[in-house]
Amino acid sequence: MASSTRAPGRRIRRFTRTERAAHWLLAATFFVMLFTGLCLSVSSFEGILDRPTAKAWHLWSAIALAAGLVLVTLLGDRRSLARSAREIDRFDSDDGRWLRGAPGRVLSGRDGPPQGRFNAGQKLNAALIGGLMLVMYVTGGLLWYGERNTTYRFAGTVIVHDWATLILMFLVAGHLYLAVLHPSTRHALRGMTLGDVDETWARTHHAKWIEPEEAAAERE
Repeated sequence: MASSTRAPGRRIRRFTRTERAAHWLLAATFFVMLFTGLCLSVSSFEGILDRPTAKAWHLWSAIALAAGLVLVTLLGDRRSLARSAREIDRFDSDDGRWLRGAPGRVLSGRDGPPQGRFNAGQKLNAALIGGLMLVMYVTGGLLWYGERNTTYRFAGTVIVHDWATLILMFLVAGHLYLAVLHPSTRHALRGMTLGDVDETWARTHHAKWIEPEEAAAERE
């Protein structure tokens, strides 16, 4: 087998520049929107930025995210983005088993069921963040327009926007912990910074991605 001749420590490509650009654009604009949103709504953050500045940064960060994602899609590797979307959208029985056993594995460090390039947790996280960002855009748009036309001031819009923010903060905190601190998953961070990951790690945690890649390479 070709895998037996590969030297330990070999790195393999996981994410393209386009995929990484989309990820870091989302991350950067999210934290700007979170910070400015806190300046607008939490008393302990008042005074860090004046309200007009905080509102302007909040609005323009949301616009930058939407426009930036369009530009990344148009100018970048659309095939890699489409591949990621298909993989994130596809759940199978191994994903279900992975999710059911996830809480115990966080504590024990045991290996889970075989996974593809994205594990079930990453798929679920991406789906939740995508849905919540849509909620944030809709409610944020209503709040912005409601300041200009009171017809569009709907009861509960602020509450929905705030709750969506809280859930996003929880998801992002968990994502950061797994990407930076947790021993068995922090190796994935290199994939989203430099694009490649350690082959041995990938073989352990993403076997269903590695095996087809190797089979394709052997056929060439």
